Amino acid sequence: MSKTVLTVDDSRTMRDMLMMALESAGYTVIQAVDGVDGLETLAAHGADVDVVITDINMPRMDGFGVIEGVRADPKHRQTPVLVLTTESDAAKKQRARDAGATGWIVKPFDPVKLVDAVRRVAA
Repeated sequence: MSKTVLTVDDSRTMRDMLMMALESAGYTVIQAVDGVDGLETLAAHGADVDVVITDINMPRMDGFGVIEGVRADPKHRQTPVLVLTTESDAAKKQRARDAGATGWIVKPFDPVKLVDAVRRVAA
């Protein structure tokens, strides 16, 4: 059975790149355009989401809000959340970790390494 990944990013290009990389590795991908949309999409898909990948800098709700929202949902407290961002600031990385992020990947990303990271956390 295919695992499902929710990608949350305000960049259409980035969402499409993530979809291509993940679908070619056998994952089902659901897309959201920002943090608010991401949490609404997560709620709509319930337990079908196995991994969340979120950007940090987005309108309406940033990635920190996404991580906190995922962790606040009893159905998703254990769902892995990977941060995929251009940010490399140690303080932001620590803030994401403190909020409950499972991992941190800096853009631009290597599709093979991204898929490997998803495999590791989705196992």
